[in-house]
Amino acid sequence: MKVNVYVTLKPGVLDPQGKAIHHALEGLGFGGVADVRAGRFIELDVADGTSDADLDAMCAKLLANTVIENYRIERP
Repeated sequence: MKVNVYVTLKPGVLDPQGKAIHHALEGLGFGGVADVRAGRFIELDVADGTSDADLDAMCAKLLANTVIENYRIERP
């Protein structure tokens, strides 16, 4: 079973990668972008019986730094 995990920085955490992307977009002539926040998308292929608690533990222990990042789990 496929599971999608989206990891994003918490509000207020500086995002140098997002700033670099924003600067590059402006340099390419895309001036209509107000801000950029970069994150990660992780696709997992897990056993059908994998519980929500196990998925949450995977994210909290390895896939996201919960001090500065939020994560969202979706089962498409």
